[in-house]
Amino acid sequence: MSNPPPRLPHYAYVSPEDAERFAKDTEEGFYDLLDAEVYWKDRYFWLAERGYTLRPRYHPKWKPSWIGTNLDPMFCEDSITIIGPREMDATRQSDGYLVFMKCTTKDTREVEIAQYLSELHHPENHCVPIFEVLEDPYDPRYSLLVMPYLRPFNEPEFGTIGEFMEFVRQTLEGLAFLHEHRVAHRDIGAANVMMDGRALYPEGHHPVRHNYSKDAVHELRPLSRSSCDVRYYFIDFGLSTLFKEGESSLVLGRAGRDKQIPELSSDVPYDAYRADVFALGNLYYKEFVSKYHGLELIQPLINMMKWRDPAQRPSARSAKGIFDSMYSHMDHLQLRWRLRSRKESAPERVVYDTVAVAKEGIYQLKKLIS
Repeated sequence: MSNPPPRLPHYAYVSPEDAERFAKDTEEGFYDLLDAEVYWKDRYFWLAERGYTLRPRYHPKWKPSWIGTNLDPMFCEDSITIIGPREMDATRQSDGYLVFMKCTTKDTREVEIAQYLSELHHPENHCVPIFEVLEDPYDPRYSLLVMPYLRPFNEPEFGTIGEFMEFVRQTLEGLAFLHEHRVAHRDIGAANVMMDGRALYPEGHHPVRHNYSKDAVHELRPLSRSSCDVRYYFIDFGLSTLFKEGESSLVLGRAGRDKQIPELSSDVPYDAYRADVFALGNLYYKEFVSKYHGLELIQPLINMMKWRDPAQRPSARSAKGIFDSMYSHMDHLQLRWRLRSRKESAPERVVYDTVAVAKEGIYQLKKLIS
């Protein structure tokens, strides 16, 4: 059994016995394409003709790269499976740009709404851009939305209060823009807010193993959000409503990620915009305030956004105004202070606070010198 060139770290290699075991697992189908992956394999050449290249795993003639070597399949990029059902990453051939493809049925207004929002070119627009829509030539029920590849908004974790405040600023701005263009998202939750994290990983990263190099071998250390331009986006308009000019924003339905919105009903109409405001405020609470100390300043705004009576909640634009007022009263030192996890022990807090103080000292020294 021959060894490949010594280009990978030592832990990527296994003993001859393990290599034989992996070879047997491969022969028995352990690493075969999943049913959901076959969809993309069948469209590999069609997508290539349209200018998009899928990862080697989805080439119709793919053979596992670890066969005949003593490599652990875990460190072979082509062992990595699909992101999710009917979702795929691809490389745009014209410029090497990493894109994301979503296969969606034509029986919803998702394509129409996503394209409508994508055509609204404005700095306050935080809806994911749509590069193009491909009609599935093998199944007329489906379209493929081609978008920029985005990361989960909280991978990597936020480091400072200022980074959190910037997230709030952008998402409130984006929701206000959405509503002012007559669209209620109706499915706001952690999974449907993402970020363009390219600035955090200047050398790129793997599209599925987010914190690893493109070859999925080396773990990466991201840059700080505080020193990078990170932009956040709303995605997934499958449950969204685009209202006509002058149409009422009252809707029916219990669908959506946030089941805590009190007024959801299939019988009693409710205001879709105010439900969005609740959902976004709830996201701030669940993903940040409940997990970190030091965010008390924004708690009154979250309380307003989550009032049980929808009529008492501020509109998205009003919430943005309240936030801007709060933000303007924060000093730079407060914004640069670290987010302190509520799970930290007392000894951990002392260590992390000491490091934070040291970093602040270095920051101030650099300001004096420059």
